[in-house]
Formats: sequence, structure tokens, C-alpha cells
Amino acid sequence: MSILRLGFIGGSCDSAIGYTHFVSTRMDNKFEICCACFSTNKEINHKTAYLWDSNIRIYDDYKDLLKIEQGKIDAICILTPTPTHKQILLDCIRYGYAVVVEKTLCRNLNEAKEIAAALQDKNIFLAVIYNYTGYPMIRELRYMIENGEFGDIFQINIEMPQESFICKNDNGEVKIPQSWRLTDGIIPIISLDLGIHCHNLIYFLTHKKALNVYSKYNGCGNFKNIIDNVNIFATYEDNISVNMWFSKCALGHRNGLKLRIFGSKSSCEWLQSNSEELILNTQSGERIIKDRASPNLKIASLARYNRFKAGHPQGFLEAFANYYYDIAISLVNFKNGIDSTSPYIFGLGESKEGLLFFESATLSAQKNNIVEIDYRNMEVDK
Repeated sequence: MSILRLGFIGGSCDSAIGYTHFVSTRMDNKFEICCACFSTNKEINHKTAYLWDSNIRIYDDYKDLLKIEQGKIDAICILTPTPTHKQILLDCIRYGYAVVVEKTLCRNLNEAKEIAAALQDKNIFLAVIYNYTGYPMIRELRYMIENGEFGDIFQINIEMPQESFICKNDNGEVKIPQSWRLTDGIIPIISLDLGIHCHNLIYFLTHKKALNVYSKYNGCGNFKNIIDNVNIFATYEDNISVNMWFSKCALGHRNGLKLRIFGSKSSCEWLQSNSEELILNTQSGERIIKDRASPNLKIASLARYNRFKAGHPQGFLEAFANYYYDIAISLVNFKNGIDSTSPYIFGLGESKEGLLFFESATLSAQKNNIVEIDYRNMEVDK
């Protein structure tokens, strides 16, 4: 497979996630970044190219990039803050570009409907990045669930606590995040930032949809009028109970993503801080730890997930690279007119479901009551 040519919009050297994307796209030699508008700040834009690859064609306005690069690249990668995604994505669609966009697709369901309307009757590739599904042991866990190794799943607990909105620096001063993270919309920014990963992981592992939600929102940190602590209790298909907690004011947690699944045959626990291991518990009371070197693995032992042998931990960057690996396969298939669907790649449909889930959670928090999720609300208005 030839190397695919990418254009970056966003993802500069001073962004939170830009360098991660830069490294991950290149790790398996699937992509090269040929052009970019890394930042609206001209100095940072050009500095990024100087630091990373001086051969990258730089544009100070992403619209100029879209006009000039038509036919020269294979896809655009949108890495700007979530509130800017919709307009950039609509512009990409208008020019006919294949698009890879960092989660979350956009701010709310109405914006997603605008994107869906723009995509109607157009043959355009769209992939949304949910990088936590790229961990090999998470993919192994998915396989185990699909093959009934947990029996009937009845309980899932997932949490993603962080501390950035309550911390202070060594001088006792409040740490100020990017301004866009301090403006909530219909869906709080924390749900678009952290909660969407929790929702996506549950769907990725179980293929089940939420039926109803009961939510509690709090503002506990340093910033007024911002939701920074969320508890959600949801009922999923097959009567699966889900407890979801994500926070930006949980002292002691840098990024404490943790997943526990309980079934009639066995249970498991996975922590991102120890992502190479699945902890399994059986009906007989046996406790088993699986990693990439364990016998009888079906997914995590594949060569593509073993850039180096087990015992030498792989982590966040590799999970990102795994996701980009799958995007490359799907994009090549799409370009060749072959079925490009993949169990590992998410697009518009899954994104709309996530936005509907969190709009329902907001309504629940406002009403202090259970809200039934009506998937008919995802339909594009005629």
C-alpha cells in the first residue's frame, strides 16, 4: 500500500494533542503530512513546520489549503478545538475531501445533522478518531465479549477522572486551560472531551445502545459556571446497567480511565495506566492476568500490535497509531471502491448517537429525572 498524503488543519506544536497525531500518523509508515494550516497564529503555524518537517507546505488560512491542495492529497485531518469542527468539516465536504476528524465530531446533535445533510448524496469518506479503542487489550476484550466469554453482561462501570480544573501551580495560582474549554453549550465541554470516550468504549465493546439516562452535573473546581464533574446512570439494551463518572476536579488523577465489566461467567478490569494487562475473574474464583504474551490470544498477539515484544510496554501513542493504521486501510478500500467499513473505525452514525446520549444526559440533569433516549431525534430534518 502506498503512503497516504495528509493535510493537517490544527494540531500545532503548542496544541494539546498535535504532536501525538504527528507521531502516530507516521509510526507505521501509512501516512505522510504534505500540507498544513497548523494554527491561526502565523508564527506558531510556521514554527510547527520548522520543528517537525520543513517540507510541509504551509498555509496561513485553511481555506487556501482546501482550494490549492485539491487532487494533491488523500485526506484532511481536522485537529482544531471541537467548537470549530462543524464549519471546517462543511468546507472540506464542499471541496470533496476525505476527512479524518478528532473527536468529538461537533458540539451538538443539530450540528451533526447539518453535517449529515451536507454528506447526503455525496460519496465522501469520514472517520472520527476515538483513540482509546486502539489499545490491543481493549480489542482483545471486545473479541472475548463477542464470543461469549463473559456470559450475559449485566453491569459496566467506567470512569475517566482528571484533576486539571481544580489544581494549582507551585505558587498557589490557578492553572488556566484553553478558553474554549471554559464555555459550555447544550452539551458540557467535559462531556465532549471525556464523556464521549466513555460512551464510545461501551458501544465498541458491547455493540449495545443506551435506552435511558439519569444524570447529575456538578461544578466543583476553580471555574464558575462550568460543569466539571458528571455522574451518569444508564440502562442499555439487554438490561445492562452502566455507571459512568468523568471529572476534571478529581485530585490525584492525571487521566484515570478505568473500565470494569461484570458478566454471568466472568468479570474484568482494565486501567489505561496499566493498559497492557486485562485482569479477569472467573466463577471458580480464579484471578487471571492477560497481556500480549498470554496464550490463546486472538487479537492482541497479532504482529501489528507487537512493534516490540511483550514485557516492553506500549501505550497511548501506539493506540493512536493503531487507529490510524485502520483508517489507512479503510481509506484505501474506499478509494478503490471496496467496502471500507471496519469494526475499528467510527463515523457519522456513532458520533450522532454519542451526541444524542449526552444531550439526553443534560436534559436529565436539568429535570432531575430519568430521560428515555429517542433515536428518532438523530434523523436529518426534511
